[in-house]
Amino acid sequence: MQTLTFKTNVKCNGCKAAITPYLDDEPSISTWRVDIYDDNRLLTVEGESVDPETVIGLLKQAGYQAEQLSW
Repeated sequence: MQTLTFKTNVKCNGCKAAITPYLDDEPSISTWRVDIYDDNRLLTVEGESVDPETVIGLLKQAGYQAEQLSW
């Protein structure tokens, strides 16, 4: 299982609802969550062979920005 973390501009539950179909439909993503209360609006994605560029592209399609964080 791979875990990736991204800084996003997802700010509210409406934003979360907007990205849900994009992330839920990606077969490489098992689970995801976004912390709208964190200053960086952290999106955590777990799955098998998740490509960071795919996640960034999915958020872009939904109208949001994401930047992968290195931990």
